[in-house]
Formats: sequence, structure tokens, C-alpha cells
Amino acid sequence: MTNLFELDNQEQRFILIGVAVSDNDDTQESLEELSELVDTAGGLTVGKVIQNRERIHPSTYIGKGKIEEVRDLISQTKATGVICDDELSPAQLRNLEEALQTAVLDRTILILDIFAERATTKEGKLQVEMAQLRYRSTRLVGLGNVLSRLGGGIGTRGPGERKLEVDRRRIRERLSQLKRELESLEKNRETTRSLRSRSHIPVIAIVGYTNAGKSTLLNHLTDAGVLEEDKLFATLDPTTRTYTMESGQQILFTDTVGFIRKLPHHLINAFRSTLEEAKYSDIILHVVDSVNPDAYKQMHIVYEALAELGIRDKTIITVFNKQDMLETDQVLKDFKADYTVRISAKTGKGVDKLLDTIEKVLMEQKILIEELFSYNEAGKIQAIRKYGQLIDEEYREDGILVKAYISKDLLRSI
Repeated sequence: MTNLFELDNQEQRFILIGVAVSDNDDTQESLEELSELVDTAGGLTVGKVIQNRERIHPSTYIGKGKIEEVRDLISQTKATGVICDDELSPAQLRNLEEALQTAVLDRTILILDIFAERATTKEGKLQVEMAQLRYRSTRLVGLGNVLSRLGGGIGTRGPGERKLEVDRRRIRERLSQLKRELESLEKNRETTRSLRSRSHIPVIAIVGYTNAGKSTLLNHLTDAGVLEEDKLFATLDPTTRTYTMESGQQILFTDTVGFIRKLPHHLINAFRSTLEEAKYSDIILHVVDSVNPDAYKQMHIVYEALAELGIRDKTIITVFNKQDMLETDQVLKDFKADYTVRISAKTGKGVDKLLDTIEKVLMEQKILIEELFSYNEAGKIQAIRKYGQLIDEEYREDGILVKAYISKDLLRSI
């Protein structure tokens, strides 16, 4: 009979396990990131184990010899659980827990746990619950033991044990209900997008790897008041704020959830509507952590995620952030970007150049018109003043001659 351990009042100490399946594998870097995720979730990493294998063990994730090593390390470090760097199958989860006689989590449930804690909006909470239930519905047996071991700790936030106590039929019913609620919220989002489109205000989506400094940049530009914290996924729910350029042009900045390596498909699917804010934007602002040694890998992951979401043919401005922390002369490059700017969102250095670049891109997306409007069409000229860039207007007997830069959408509406 399995012993149960209540960890509510204990420090949660974890050993991290990864499997390297090739010589150029980035498992070491991935485990470092997993350790940051553990810290974000409120746990403590007390050991790391990497096994080199041709492929992940289909039954227990790691081989028998490595299991013995991990079991000894658990005893030495007084670890309260282990976390595997890949998503485990139900069989792997169950078999590994039985072999190690301790709580076993994987990268996916850890990320879901963090999202459950950080989500604040109704839509965010519903999306996280849907992702958790989809993940857990096939793992009810194994996770039942895990959660009983962890009590109220990491891996139990969100729906928690209450949802695991119901059968799969009840879970399917709950998923159907969540889908209906999210579809209703998506209709509201589409209405908002439609109104935004009719307002002809350009939208700039801020994307990037988690902890690259997206929220810090948004706060610097718009005083959005979004939480800034040196942790992965410090903020989860998207934030949109208005900004007025020196030219008088109004724009909307939309912050999106950060990407991460091995981002669970459950989350990509659940947050698709939120992430697709970037799909309907006029410009993609790609924020990169310049001081991170894995910056190029992180950039690649962001572009992969954008492609998976069908986001293509957008003007991309890559922002190499945290220039104030650089200690080397290394100059990062992004050949997929249309423009690159180097800034420090924390100090404000380079932000003026970023705004100039945005102004330039917006101008490139406009067309020059020179048209005569009758005096009865003065409302159209007001729209040009508000949403375009009025260069000159001449009042004549037969009407008002206007010279201005306007967007193609605005041209179609006037």
C-alpha cells in the first residue's frame, strides 16, 4: 500500500530529471529553465539528473540504473518529489512513481500549475482549467497518487483534486461547458476586434520569450501597471493600452503571454484565441532578452510558435532588450526581422529610437492621397485628421483639397 505524504506545511524540494537523446541536445539548458519554473511555482530545486539515451524509455522515462541513482538522491537531499523535463505518458507517470515511491510531476503540469496561479481574468481562468482538465483526463490514476502526496502543493492548483474525483464523463461535461463559455467570450473578443478595426487605430502585438521584458516595456510606454517580476510567466493575462505618438497618431499596444520551450500543446490550444491577438495586429514587436545565453534558441522558439498560430507576413520589429545588463560586446542579430532596435526597457535607453522605428513602419503602411472633398464631406476630413496624417488642406470654392497619409482600411471607408 502506498504511503501518503502531506506537504502543505513542508518546503517542496524537487529533483529535476532530463533525458538527452542527441549530442547537440539542449537538455542542460532546459533543466536550468525548469529550475526557474520550480522557483516561480514556489518550490526548491535540490538536484538535477540527466541521462543520455538513444530515446526516452517508453515505460519509465529513464532507465533502471538511473532510477536507482535518483532514488538514492531523493534520500540524500530529502526531496519531496521529482519533476521530469518532458511530458509523461500515463504509464510513465504511474510506473516512475511506483519505482521511486515519491511524487512525480512533469514539465507540463508544472507550467499548468503556474498558469493556474497567475491567471486573473475570467477568460484566463477558464482557459487554464480547460488545459488542465484535458491533460489530467487521461492521467486520473497516476495523478491521483501524485496529488495525494502533494496535498495542497505544486501541481494541485486550478481544478485540483475536486475535478479528479469525478469520472471521465463528468470531465467531458465540464470541458463542454468551458468550451461554450469560452466561445461566448471569444465572440466578445471578435466584437472588440471588429470595433478596433473600424476605429482604424493600428495595433502592435508585443510577443517574446517569457521573462524577456515585455511587461516592463509596456509599462514604460503606457504606465500600464502590469506586474514586473524576474520570474518566468510573471504575467499571464493579455493587456492592451493606448499610446499617442508625437505625430498625434494613436496606437494600441497588446502584451501577450510569453512563450517557452516545450510549451504544452494543451496551452497553445487553450490560449489560441488570446495569442491570436498577434494575428490581427499591424506590427509584431518581438522582445528578446539580450543577456540570456540562449537568446538565439529563444528567438527560434518564438518564431516556431508564431508559425504554428498561422501568424505570417507581418512586419516584425525585434527589440533586443536589457542592453543595460550586457557585459560583453556580442551583438545579436535577427535576420527574420524587418527592423531591429536595441533598448533597455528598464532605463528607457533606446526607447525613442524604437518609437521612431514604429512611426516609420506605420508611415510605410500608409498611402499618400490628394483628393478634393465637398464641404458636405467634412466628416471624412475629420476622420483623416484623427486616424491618418494630414499634410495639407486647402479650402476652395468647390471644396476642400486634402493631402494626407492614410491607411488602406481608412481609404476604403471614406
